[in-house]
Amino acid sequence: MTMPLHAQPLMTADEILALDLPGKSTEPVRGHLVVREPPGSFHGRVAARLAYLIGHHVYQHDLGAVFSQDTGFQIASNPDSVRAPDVAFVPTARAAEIPPRGYARMTPDLVAEIVSPGDSPGELLSKIGDWLEAGASFVWVIDPARREGRVHRAGGTVAITPIDGALDGEDVFPGFRCPMAEVFR
Repeated sequence: MTMPLHAQPLMTADEILALDLPGKSTEPVRGHLVVREPPGSFHGRVAARLAYLIGHHVYQHDLGAVFSQDTGFQIASNPDSVRAPDVAFVPTARAAEIPPRGYARMTPDLVAEIVSPGDSPGELLSKIGDWLEAGASFVWVIDPARREGRVHRAGGTVAITPIDGALDGEDVFPGFRCPMAEVFR
């Protein structure tokens, strides 16, 4: 019998980091261990493509660092929450603060989440809320099934970017503009 989530002992980010669950993705969310299967192949393809497109612009203009799928960031403490976006961006000044080991105790300025077929709407909204509450400027939600992106901003606005539209780096990484169709190419 599985213990209800609220009855499980709280875990710290360091305890999660020490876990060895091969082939699983783990995150402590408000101190509770969340274990998932790795994302599907198409999900990984879209995430890698988006990381490449963002990275090309960011590194060409020396704007900061881009992080790939499942890189953990500790966004809350006591209880700990570590979230692992599909793609993230941290500007140069803050990227220098990232330690060589463990989870960076910071929130990326941009977070991108790729929707997987098994993602529940509630879980996705919870992730978006966690990122924005922790200080992300905006969260891109890339939805392969709908062939669109949604931009959730810290101020509470949401904008839909259709397949014939373009993602924009706004003031987080200026000058970046990428046709949505390129993300799915």
